[in-house]
Amino acid sequence: MQRMNLSRVDLNLFVVFDAIYREGNLTRAAESLHLSQPAVSHALGRLRERFNDPLFERSGKGVAPTPLAKAIVGRVRVALQDLESTLTEGLNFDPARATRVFTLAARDVMEATALPPLMARLQTQAPGIQLRSVRIARRDMESALSSGQIDFAADVLLPVADDIEHQAMGEERLVVVMRRSHPLAALPWQLETYLQAQHVLVSSRAEGPGVEDFALTRLGRVRQVALRCQNYYAAMQVVRSTDLLLTLPDSFARDMAQLQPDCLIRPLPLTLAPLEMHLYWHKKASRDPAVMWLKEQLTGLLS
Repeated sequence: MQRMNLSRVDLNLFVVFDAIYREGNLTRAAESLHLSQPAVSHALGRLRERFNDPLFERSGKGVAPTPLAKAIVGRVRVALQDLESTLTEGLNFDPARATRVFTLAARDVMEATALPPLMARLQTQAPGIQLRSVRIARRDMESALSSGQIDFAADVLLPVADDIEHQAMGEERLVVVMRRSHPLAALPWQLETYLQAQHVLVSSRAEGPGVEDFALTRLGRVRQVALRCQNYYAAMQVVRSTDLLLTLPDSFARDMAQLQPDCLIRPLPLTLAPLEMHLYWHKKASRDPAVMWLKEQLTGLLS
């Protein structure tokens, strides 16, 4: 039997194979497929050449399968059923029965605040769905969405191309966290107090200011950053044992404060608009009901 390159095989040949096996007669198989008998005979000839086997031999007024045909019919039918299910699910998505892996590009704050309620929802509504959370550089977000490397990205409002769609998920205000025994905790909380301390800056970039630093620059002020690290959980552990301050999104701060009651939360003493969080996906994914279903689950988490 020749080794088959699937890209060079007409999958309709296997539909013809299944019909001939089921009907035991080329004429009836042609009628069931709404094809002419010569077309069915031609398809069978191509399959015989591929498998180097007659597959069906004359028997009475019809045809009987050869041993090879009997050996492969089960796998052929399972494959055809899987393809049909794939096409059907593509049009009618049933979360309760779906088995699929989705990939979301998110930063640690989004993971910490959105993933717990999202996974609780998936466990009850779509237990067969798996989710992967990864980190993608902002410069690579559009290409990752376009290539299908990721299904969604969650980030602040960014300029994107026309083929990238997005929807607001909600807003995040920045707050400041310090340890409860911090020397500044008893002082009036104002900008001057904030600037007396050293700070932790959380960023996936090796250098560059945070959004709060831009706001300070507009006032002609600057803060002293003693530590730059990559995730807020590590930063919170530093804050617990030092006099450093951490500026971070309010939702994550409150979640962490429940686990670390030795920390205090203060408002950011700056006039700064809330960060608008957006969910991004590629326009072509809008035709996929599974992707659109998960989009609805995601956009409802922070609103």
